[in-house]
Amino acid sequence: MTARETGTIPNDPEQNPLSPEGIRASFALLVARIRGGDLGSLPVAGGLVVIWAVFQILNAAFLSAENLVNLTMQCAAIGTIALGVVLVLLVGEIDLSVGSVSGLASAVLAVTFVQLRWSLELALLAAIAIGCLVGLLYGFLYNRFGVPSFVITLAGLLGFLGLQLWVLGATGSINLPDSSWIVYFARQLYLPPWASYALIVAGVGLYAWMRVRQARRRARANLVSQSYVEIGVRAGALLVVLLAAAWYLNLDRGVGVMFVFFVALVIAANAVLTRTRWGRAVYAVGGSVEAARRAGIRVDRIYLSVFALCSTLAAVGGILAAARLGAANQSSGGGDVNLNAIAAAVIGGASLFGGRGTAFAALLGIFVIQSISSGLALLTLGSSVQFMVTGVVLVLAVIIDSLSRRKRAASGRA
Repeated sequence: MTARETGTIPNDPEQNPLSPEGIRASFALLVARIRGGDLGSLPVAGGLVVIWAVFQILNAAFLSAENLVNLTMQCAAIGTIALGVVLVLLVGEIDLSVGSVSGLASAVLAVTFVQLRWSLELALLAAIAIGCLVGLLYGFLYNRFGVPSFVITLAGLLGFLGLQLWVLGATGSINLPDSSWIVYFARQLYLPPWASYALIVAGVGLYAWMRVRQARRRARANLVSQSYVEIGVRAGALLVVLLAAAWYLNLDRGVGVMFVFFVALVIAANAVLTRTRWGRAVYAVGGSVEAARRAGIRVDRIYLSVFALCSTLAAVGGILAAARLGAANQSSGGGDVNLNAIAAAVIGGASLFGGRGTAFAALLGIFVIQSISSGLALLTLGSSVQFMVTGVVLVLAVIIDSLSRRKRAASGRA
């Protein structure tokens, strides 16, 4: 394996990200990564384009501004739950109870706010705290007794579903007041056009600045880094795409604040995973538990924190779903919520084998799931077809992940 394939370069004072040699080196590194099985989000992005093209051909209303606004808002709740699933998958574990935990959180919110007449802020805090406590319980049982996460969370799926029904009581459904700000936030709050454009420009500018800083650090360490040309092209392309998307959504109601909240959670989670010691420890534990332990990482604390964050995000997703529906009932968190959240994480690129994936897997994966659901609904096809299509897409995603893993192992990148 050459130095460039491993991401290192010889000491060369003329090597910098702006030089022609730097541009060629960064491009060669990208090609080497793809050949080595590090496909990143390319399969998901390509699949999403194909899905959108097919549904647009079958029904011209699919890519209408109205439908895409609805699609983004539908992504927020389950996408937030999927974000937590991504964190658990990164350490090579699974949480099968995220749907039940989200339903329990919505029930706690409705009961405390409507029936017990707590303030909305206190009711939200109670609902989120319930999710956090569930995750801490999972982490304790996993660390203390070594019970597989599959078994623990499967028991949680059943137990917390029963607790949700008990909390809701005999009525089985509690409506949230339409006048509450949480319902307004989930249903009717959209960014003004100028605000959406300003937010995108600021976000892309921050992205480009962070990439330039990283390129400079790698260049000073004599490592192959992205060229400034590549960073500029990527930032420019991202800016154009996002501004065009915002303009198109603004033809209807615009960019929903709840969707912006979900995207902000994804960006924050990605920053924590890639730029903190805790995030590096998560990837290390997912890659090899024994190696992480020998490196001095408190593996038990990583498991505890990951399970807690997963259940907390499930509770937040349940709150968003209840607010959008305007009620908490026996079906909250049920149906296909659990399966869609897990499927979105896997389809988005989080490896079932642990140690690989990013927070953006939740964003990409939920777009695929909800695009399939929306497209089939426009074609007036039943949920049976949706389940079958989603199952096929999930299997393809796992196959791609397995093949990529084998290729990385063969090229020494596993």
